[in-house]
Amino acid sequence: RALHDHGAMHRSVVLIAAALAATVTPAGCFSASRPLVMRASAVRTLATRPRVHLAPRALAARMSSAEATANAPGPAPADGGLMNTLKIGALFGVWYAFNIVYNISNKKILNAMPFPFTMSVMQLGVGLFYLLPAWLTFRAPPKLSADNIKTLIPIAMMHALGHLCTVVSLGAGSVSFTHIVKAAEPFFSTVMSAIFLKSFFPVPVYLALLPVVGGVGIASLTELSFSWVAFLNAMASNTAFSARAIFSKKAMEKPQGENMGAANLYGVLTIMAFLMLLPVAAIVEGPIAIKAGWNAAIAGGNTAKYLINTSLVSGLFYYLYNEVAFLCLDNVHPITHAVGNTIKRVVIILASVVVFGTTMTPLNKIGSSLAIFGVLLYSLAKQYCK
Repeated sequence: RALHDHGAMHRSVVLIAAALAATVTPAGCFSASRPLVMRASAVRTLATRPRVHLAPRALAARMSSAEATANAPGPAPADGGLMNTLKIGALFGVWYAFNIVYNISNKKILNAMPFPFTMSVMQLGVGLFYLLPAWLTFRAPPKLSADNIKTLIPIAMMHALGHLCTVVSLGAGSVSFTHIVKAAEPFFSTVMSAIFLKSFFPVPVYLALLPVVGGVGIASLTELSFSWVAFLNAMASNTAFSARAIFSKKAMEKPQGENMGAANLYGVLTIMAFLMLLPVAAIVEGPIAIKAGWNAAIAGGNTAKYLINTSLVSGLFYYLYNEVAFLCLDNVHPITHAVGNTIKRVVIILASVVVFGTTMTPLNKIGSSLAIFGVLLYSLAKQYCK
């Protein structure tokens, strides 16, 4: 009787599990519109399927194998252990800290020397002092063919343009305003994905963009230090980085060289962007204008040591915060990373307001909050409906 009851329970559990599986959509979300329908043959097969009786040793071996598989290490551990929690918390703390240091040092050097082209090139170039030793010691260097480099050129161009426009915007306006406008980047990514990749999202994802667009609009209209140069360059940066994502997706459909993980890909793009922007900066600003700007900065009360150190700090922390961002993404779920990225923008805005004494009107605060909240909703909706 006990064996008979066990068999009946087994068949019931199998039928329930199969019924639940039938309600799961390909997108991984439960759908109320899909009926619980199973073919009769499938039901009979599941219900009458013979059970395999394992000897104690075989059963123990299979359980051990399953346990080992379940406990296999992955990119995002879910055990919630104390050490793992502390590690992730430390990574996010470092990510935020590096972002703050970069944005503040970048704004300070641009206030002293308003040469955004030169500063953009310098910040990309400083990354070489981290990359080259890394590739010679603890990280496998990338191996690229001429065809691989040719494929990466459009991506590097958008990377260079996006960084340049961001620096121009940060120099022309307040740090908080630039980051509020850059919060609209998901809108550009969604539109460009639909146009060029024919990739469309569920309706909730598009609805989540409404507060982003509305919030950026309110914040822009009520910005006390509004600058068209800052606004248009922040928008151009959104467009360039969205295009970079489109080109990257197309290019990475097939392998591009060897040892081209996310971190090395970013390193290669940084080097290529540096080489692209170097001659442009030399033509647009040039050594004569830079020398005059340097002398003016010294005459304004800045020391040569301050100018050099601030420039190097902005470049070093620009590269490092992007490097740590990849480490964060490798250690947490994409939803956690999206939430953390939203909080990061809030932290940068608050830090810049405190350091530079930026004044924000009540409507400006409402618009900023609405835009950032919309970005969070968009990230969650996009991941949930994936």
